[in-house]
Amino acid sequence: MSAQYADFPHLQSFARGTTTASQPSLAKPAMSIRVNKSSLEANLTASSPKEFQLDNNLKKSTEGKFGKHGGKYVPETLISCLSELEAQLKTIATDTQFQRELADTLRDYVGRETPLYFAERLTKHYRNAEGEGPLIYLKREDLNHEGAHKINNAIGQAMVAREMGRRRVVAATGAGQHGVATAAACARLSLQCVVYMGNLDMDKQPSNVLHMKLLGAEVKSVEGNLKDATSESIRDWVGNLETSFYLSGTVAGPHPCPTMVRNFQSVIGKETRKQALEKWGGKPDVLVACVGSGSNAMGLFHEFVEDEEVRLIGVEAGGLGLDTGRHSATLSTGDVGVYHGTMSYLLQDQEGQILNPHSIGVGLEYPGAGPELSFLKDIGRAEFYAVTDREALEAYRRLSLLEGIIPALETSHALAYLEKLCPTLSHGSRLVVNCSGRGDKDAVTCFNILHK
Repeated sequence: MSAQYADFPHLQSFARGTTTASQPSLAKPAMSIRVNKSSLEANLTASSPKEFQLDNNLKKSTEGKFGKHGGKYVPETLISCLSELEAQLKTIATDTQFQRELADTLRDYVGRETPLYFAERLTKHYRNAEGEGPLIYLKREDLNHEGAHKINNAIGQAMVAREMGRRRVVAATGAGQHGVATAAACARLSLQCVVYMGNLDMDKQPSNVLHMKLLGAEVKSVEGNLKDATSESIRDWVGNLETSFYLSGTVAGPHPCPTMVRNFQSVIGKETRKQALEKWGGKPDVLVACVGSGSNAMGLFHEFVEDEEVRLIGVEAGGLGLDTGRHSATLSTGDVGVYHGTMSYLLQDQEGQILNPHSIGVGLEYPGAGPELSFLKDIGRAEFYAVTDREALEAYRRLSLLEGIIPALETSHALAYLEKLCPTLSHGSRLVVNCSGRGDKDAVTCFNILHK
């Protein structure tokens, strides 16, 4: 088992992962620190996915850096708290009782393992005139308890909070799935739960707001969307470090948050490898996942980073179009800077001020991307594309009608890219799409738009 899974022995039966680089930097930026793009590119060796070769930075696991990305850009007041979290993660690695409880909870409460489902009608839909095309599989994270991949991470972190003696959990949510998962995990473990959510997102996702409240969470409205809710939740955490635990829902933020979240989510890729071996005796040829900040994508991708022959494709929210400025396509159009405690690609202006993202899938409305995904972009290991709101809506309807599966609007972005991807793939190649969440939360929005 590789070094970065040392804190997660419950994954040993699947483990074979990788990670990266050097000692975290300490700094205190106010909002965003812009990094000179040309100087960064001069220090990176980028290559096409087919030419990709693992370097020593990727093979070797160290503290909190992924090439130039990552780190711990936080006020000094947070350093000891983050160090305590890191130490706790090392402690649970040898705590057999904790590991057994986590494994049992993932199986009996979360509902793992989730199916790797052959989408037969979707596969037929993408066959060409000669009847050829790829075989399409869906990794059914929508079948998890509470309907999304978010619970994999929420339950694990809530257990860590309990072990650290933090009885109050603070979180931020966009589409509401992370908030619902956190509220459920806190209810199960008798923890107080406070979830910050942008008022714009609350208007779009009233059912998830209700679910959080039914699960006992206090839902606090913030002017704006996910980025604003995240900022407010971090302020709350900083003001209550002795009693509160910040439960990150994404592979962004200061070290060790990105690695911790990715490790909890990496069960998705490990199951996919195991299930692919059982179903056809090999590996997938292509993996596709939607990308906001990146937890579901890294959860699927990480297991296969060393497998050069497996293409990793992330699909971002193109919103109203990349040329309109109304999108959330950070990795497709962004520049490197520092935001929310980490260095990564961001949507920012020339002065380094964060731009407001847009997507019909509100869970993708974040102006940054995780540091590990940013690194995979730089070295050419992963590919990133964008689809528009309209394309995502059509994919939402397409999967509903063809497979009887209603996907989240976030997931629909990954599904929409199949329109462009499938005609380029060889006959019989195996493609796995991470079905990261279910779409009942989006049904009213989609129905109203599609039937105008």
